[in-house]
Amino acid sequence: MSPNQTLHTDSPDLPECFQLSVLSWLPCVYLWFACPPYIFYLQRNNKGYIMMSILNRVKTVRDHTTHWAAVCGHAYAVCPVVFLSISLFPFLYRCNTLLALFLIQFERLSGVQSSGILFIFWFLSVLCAIVPFRSKILQSEISDKLRFTTFYFYFSLIVAELILSCFNEKPPLFSNIDTDPNPCPQSTAGFLSTMTFWWFTSMAIKGYKNPLEAKDLWSLNKRDSSEVVVPKLLREWEVEQAKALYSKPLPEGESNHVGGESSPEEVEVLLSKTKDPKKPSFLRSLIKAFGPYFLIGSAFKLLQDLITFVNPQLLKLLISFTKQKGAPTWWGYTLAFLMFFAAFLQTLILHQHFQYCFVTGMRLRTSIIGAIYRKSLIITNAAKRTSTVGEIVNLMSVDAQRFMDLTTFLNMLWSAPLQIILALYFLWQNLGPSVLAGVAVMILLIPLNAAIAVKTRVYQVEQMQYKDARIKLMNEILNGIKVLKLYAWESSFKDKVLEIRQKELNVLRKTAYLGALSTMAWTSAPFLVALTTFAVYVTVDKNNILDAEKAFVSLSLFNILRFPLNMLPQVISIIAFPSVTPSVFASLVMLCHGSCFCNCNAFSPSDGSVTVVNGKFTWAKQHPSTLHNINLMVPQGSLLAVVGHVGCGKSSLVSALLGEMEKMEGDISIRGSVAYVPQQAWIQNATLRDNILFGKAYNEQKYRCCLEACALTQDLEVLPGGDLTEIGEKGINLSGGQRQRVSLARALYHEADVYLLDDPLSAVDAHVAKHIFDHVIGPEGALQGKTRILVTHGISFLPQVDNIVVMVEGRVSEMGSYQELLKQNGAFAEFLRNYSLEDIIEEDEATGRTTCYYITGVFESYPTMSVALQISIISGDLENPKSRSVRKRLCSERKHAESDPEKKLPKVDKLIQAETAETGRVSRVFWEYAKAVGPLLSLVICFLYGCQSAAAIGANVWLSQWTNDAAQNVTQENVSMRVGVYAALGFAQGLLVMVSSFTLAMGNIGAARKLHYALLDNKFHTPQSFFDTTPIGRVINRFSKDIYVIDEALPSTVLMFLGTFFSSLSTMIVIVASTPIFAVVIAPLAFIYIFVQRFYVATSRQLKRLESVSRSPIYSHFSETVTGSSVIRAYGRHNAFVLMSDMKVDENQKSYYPGIVSNRWLGVRIEFIGNCIVLFAALFAVIGKDKLNPGLVGLSVSYALLVTMSLNWMVRMTSDLESNIVAVERVKEYSETKTEAPWEVEDKKPSSDWPSQGNVEFRDYSVRYREGLELVLKNLTLSVKGGEKIGIVGRTGAGKSSMTLCLFRLLEAAGGEITIDGVKISEIGLHDLRSKLTIIPQEPVLFSGSLRMNLDPFEKYSDGEVWKALELSHLNKFVSNQPAKLELECSEGGENLSVGQRQLVCLARALLRKTRILILDEATAAIDLETDDLIQSTIRTQFEDCTVFTIAHRLNTIMDYTRVLVLDKGQIAEFDTPTNLLFQRGIFYGMAKDAGLAQ
Repeated sequence: MSPNQTLHTDSPDLPECFQLSVLSWLPCVYLWFACPPYIFYLQRNNKGYIMMSILNRVKTVRDHTTHWAAVCGHAYAVCPVVFLSISLFPFLYRCNTLLALFLIQFERLSGVQSSGILFIFWFLSVLCAIVPFRSKILQSEISDKLRFTTFYFYFSLIVAELILSCFNEKPPLFSNIDTDPNPCPQSTAGFLSTMTFWWFTSMAIKGYKNPLEAKDLWSLNKRDSSEVVVPKLLREWEVEQAKALYSKPLPEGESNHVGGESSPEEVEVLLSKTKDPKKPSFLRSLIKAFGPYFLIGSAFKLLQDLITFVNPQLLKLLISFTKQKGAPTWWGYTLAFLMFFAAFLQTLILHQHFQYCFVTGMRLRTSIIGAIYRKSLIITNAAKRTSTVGEIVNLMSVDAQRFMDLTTFLNMLWSAPLQIILALYFLWQNLGPSVLAGVAVMILLIPLNAAIAVKTRVYQVEQMQYKDARIKLMNEILNGIKVLKLYAWESSFKDKVLEIRQKELNVLRKTAYLGALSTMAWTSAPFLVALTTFAVYVTVDKNNILDAEKAFVSLSLFNILRFPLNMLPQVISIIAFPSVTPSVFASLVMLCHGSCFCNCNAFSPSDGSVTVVNGKFTWAKQHPSTLHNINLMVPQGSLLAVVGHVGCGKSSLVSALLGEMEKMEGDISIRGSVAYVPQQAWIQNATLRDNILFGKAYNEQKYRCCLEACALTQDLEVLPGGDLTEIGEKGINLSGGQRQRVSLARALYHEADVYLLDDPLSAVDAHVAKHIFDHVIGPEGALQGKTRILVTHGISFLPQVDNIVVMVEGRVSEMGSYQELLKQNGAFAEFLRNYSLEDIIEEDEATGRTTCYYITGVFESYPTMSVALQISIISGDLENPKSRSVRKRLCSERKHAESDPEKKLPKVDKLIQAETAETGRVSRVFWEYAKAVGPLLSLVICFLYGCQSAAAIGANVWLSQWTNDAAQNVTQENVSMRVGVYAALGFAQGLLVMVSSFTLAMGNIGAARKLHYALLDNKFHTPQSFFDTTPIGRVINRFSKDIYVIDEALPSTVLMFLGTFFSSLSTMIVIVASTPIFAVVIAPLAFIYIFVQRFYVATSRQLKRLESVSRSPIYSHFSETVTGSSVIRAYGRHNAFVLMSDMKVDENQKSYYPGIVSNRWLGVRIEFIGNCIVLFAALFAVIGKDKLNPGLVGLSVSYALLVTMSLNWMVRMTSDLESNIVAVERVKEYSETKTEAPWEVEDKKPSSDWPSQGNVEFRDYSVRYREGLELVLKNLTLSVKGGEKIGIVGRTGAGKSSMTLCLFRLLEAAGGEITIDGVKISEIGLHDLRSKLTIIPQEPVLFSGSLRMNLDPFEKYSDGEVWKALELSHLNKFVSNQPAKLELECSEGGENLSVGQRQLVCLARALLRKTRILILDEATAAIDLETDDLIQSTIRTQFEDCTVFTIAHRLNTIMDYTRVLVLDKGQIAEFDTPTNLLFQRGIFYGMAKDAGLAQ
């Protein structure tokens, strides 16, 4: 091949032998190498076969014809040099086309609709055939007409094949594309469409025209759905566990299971006692499940890394071309187009790599959330106690997200070193040993970067701990917000949150200092390396001359070096510190271990439906046992009552039977299915009907019977949508009693064999309790013939049960029928003797005679007592401390106390409105954020960034001048001056970078503080109605996810945006300055850029919004599940809930997936514009080569090579900025909700001893729950004197609780007014009012923290006063037995105290405050009779001179009160002394009669 014929001519050509050998063989070699791995891949990923189509037939026929044309064309080519190759060619080519034929059919049978391998093969064939095609055109005479003709025929055929391979086949048979209403077009996209992400364009257009909605989203690809992804991970995890299991011999004879069979998880726990067994690695299971797919992405990354180094070499050739005066111009054009092509190829490959990484990340997130969800359904109580719901939700939201982000970094682990080695190799070629000076600088910078990264990690971990603490506290505050308002404790808790927040911001500030340093290191590294290298190069040897070629090629290599140098230490620190997610590994593995549930059917004795033999149970293995020596045998179909004091282990016994406790010894057996009614009803956020059906098929008749039996029919008439009314989160719009009845109806509808009823009757009114006992639980009820275990405090039902178990301190003290226990005269008889006087009289007239017998039997020593009792019941004027009965069981879940459900629900609207995604532009939010940062500071920041870019341009322009010295031979004189100025400019840039990023960080932290404070402040001032209609998850989402974005994501986005914006700007300035003609192209390119960017941003922003809206339900559903896990397990609804969670995750990924694809779609298009800039910069340099010096060409093209990256990042950052700024918008939205009245009104402050008398007056008072709803209380007028005791009664929904809420102004008047001691309460501050009233609320809410903090958060009282209050509330014995005394830690919601003890804590709070007005909201519901008695006497003695309002369900509590107020439908029906009301024979008389208190 003569160089003159090929290179140094204006019309180059290649010799024939080269054309026939190398060019013909290239496609063949490619195809043979690509085939084996491809065929292997197809076998693993078969999608079903495709029917033979016209397209397929045409391809096959063309392939055949091409094959013969090629063979004929080459059959008798005579060229001595390549005779061998030519004689082999027909045979090899035949094999090749046969292989292509085979692939066409094999792909069809594997369901491939468009083949990339074949497309590239035909593309290469066409490319290699263009050269001979041109040669043949240029030939002056045609010697061989047949070959000439066959070649043209062959050429047109391969072009046709190339065009055909751009088209798609039909989808495979039976694929779900046919059935799916809105399938993702990716599954049917062709090869070109896949490479350029063209298939996404339809959504981009749709999103540009109208804001996207959920219905516009494509279905999730099957392969990315939870259904496929989660089982994959769980399978690998099981394999891991099995391996760990067999890595050590089993310790003998240890098993916590009933039958002695061990589950892998349990043996896991046992093994941990032996020496270091092999731990199952969660990471390893992730790698096995998702590694192979990820590796395809890694292969793309490898290719991209190699192509990166092509352009600096082409730049070298381009600069040397501009130096040569006589070089043919086609060289320059070829180089320009080669640069363009290399850059374009790099773009396509890079984005394929990203696509694979992100999809892997997405699958990781789906699988981790799925795994955590599945494990949380079987998590043990021990595990549940170590981690709160909030922490597990955090695990799912933030930590799963971190894993997802990790996938994009992983490849940098090997890619960064590879890029560094290649760059250094080319630099050595360019500058020789001087490079070592630069390498030394790099090596010195690595420890600095690594130290910064390590320190940043440490700070991140610290900051995450503060964040977790803050979210946990916020979660509790929002759950107990009503109590905080009632006690006026908001400011104390606000200070607690702000204290944690301050620590969090301090850590953020330290991180910002480090961030500024690392940004400086990142920007200055390539410059420092270049400076030292160039300085050493020119000073070492006089003959070394720095010319444009060396300088700018080295610069472009240094720029390539910048990325891996910066990334490497970061990636290593991310991966070396799994503590990024300090909890993630530990918690995941903990969850996966914490699934040791007793299987309760392990042994079945002959008789008895429920049997426990020598049972010993504990809540957690390391704790002492809670229940000891339990022996129970419940015969099939009998009713067993479990009674005992508060905290004696009644509920624990039920939990043990459900398998919720760890069994230490003994055996349990339960025959048949189980239904469970928990002590605190668990209600889902679904319709009432769904709550009752709980997944069972709807059967009208059976359903109606259940409603009737559970006394729910009347309630349905009140609810706006009947049984299709949506029930809010945690049953917020049902009263406590309604919730409990729904819970009971669910059990009844379920038709199980064994019913475990944990005190379901205490939350309902007496007459309802009787109805339920008679119609459901009792001997004549719907459940007769079923085995029932009933935990109860209600003595009146005991004579009707078959057997009674008396629990004392975790043991069964007595067991037997009612009569047997009375005869034994043990603890039970003692218990009855004290408490059951009127309860026994309440018995039906039918059993009158036996009743008398019992009275005579039990009370013969108290003859006067029974007479007194009857008198007190009739007259109601004798104070009888013994006639207290059990009060309504409270629920620790937050809810609206006994509210009237009709008023709680808007007539048409849903109670919980769906969270809306904002639509449209966010420019006004940018302004809000700039205001939060400070407008002046914002301008200063932009100015600093401008200066920094100017310094960078200055340094490079100076370098270009320096390289021109070489041409003018004035190098040596100026060296020191050139190096000095270059260094000064570079250092100035570094300094400016540091100052600007630091100023920016300070501005961002200031903004974060302001925004969080505004949100927190507003939420504490928000009226209660907001919390009743907004799911907590939604508010928590603002405090966790959105504040996290404002704290961490937004600042880095702003930083990157400003950096890339100024970098792109300076590139344009430099190119236009060196080749002014370039300005012509800027306008069209800028137009396309902005056009694509607007398309993208509109779509991407809306996708981000949809994604964040669909994220909340995952977590709401999750926390709902964890709270109700015991109910879900008891009913065996595990799988249905897993399915629901999967659907929610898939729904979320449906909007996340188009989001990642939109980034790829954008990247390909924007980088194409960047590649065009490279092309034009090079072309104009070629055109104006005579006028330009090499220094300027180098400067402009090396800047152009950088622009691709910064343009792409700029759009991405614009979009990220717009989507992250949505967090500011969401926080703003909740910082500006309507607030309640001010806490303190200075000029209306009441005197410090107000109220001194305690007179309360209602004047024509009306109230409604929310705007637009009906009145709950209508025109109440009444006056109460100081010291009076008022009982408030009425049917459910009469407005009893609403009335007390009005006193605290949780509900504001719709008309009329309330005055206390002559002061209108509507005119004074809320805190002034609320701090002067005391309430013992329905649900005892405790916050995590010390017991002392729960009693006295403001630390107003001395320890002595606190102990006195504990003594009066009968808690002092319990507290003094605790090692920590007053500092006893209460867990979240007070879970570590029994419900009764929590109620006593609330009583102690009231005793500490001791105000003139006390409101009791059914306060003693969860307490056994004895404690109840003590409380009632405490209230009587301690609050003797106070005005007391009591909402009572048990009338005997208030029979000795001064007056009783009877409410009916929000109006006063009766208001007089109890005795008078009984004689009037009105509503009150009827209620008393129902309760057996009147004849």
